[in-house]
Amino acid sequence: MSLLIPVYATSAKVYVWRDESGVLVFSDSPKPGAEEIEINTENQNISSSIDTSILDIKPKKLIDNFEVDIIRPTNNSTIRDNSGSVHVSGRIKPVFKQGLTIQLILDDIPYKAPQTHSMFALRDIERGEHQIKLVLLNATGKVIASSKSVTFYMHRMSVNKAN
Repeated sequence: MSLLIPVYATSAKVYVWRDESGVLVFSDSPKPGAEEIEINTENQNISSSIDTSILDIKPKKLIDNFEVDIIRPTNNSTIRDNSGSVHVSGRIKPVFKQGLTIQLILDDIPYKAPQTHSMFALRDIERGEHQIKLVLLNATGKVIASSKSVTFYMHRMSVNKAN
């Protein structure tokens, strides 16, 4: 592919000067110390010698490499709360962007709906061992990052009485 550009010498003037680094600068605006260049009017079409067909000029989509971590509770921690409440805090790197949501997974089941922040309050969690994980979702609901699973142990007072 070649590029043809009509040039009309009567419609524009071209000026040339050297910048501070000694590089030649061409412009249609004069600058103090610039010289006006005479343009050859015999050839009014300029053909580019650069093959632009190999250039990829489509806009690139920036791909963010997100990282998701669970800060609290820590892995293998024991939580003693008779109401069964657990507070989960997550961290998203580099930045939690608009349009993203985060889903908490409790024992391989989504806990409530995805939300736009990484702090969750779990209520009435049963006694025993549990695993949690956070997954980051894009605007279409596709998982774009997930945390490692964290295991915690819920201790609650038993309602069973010994005989």
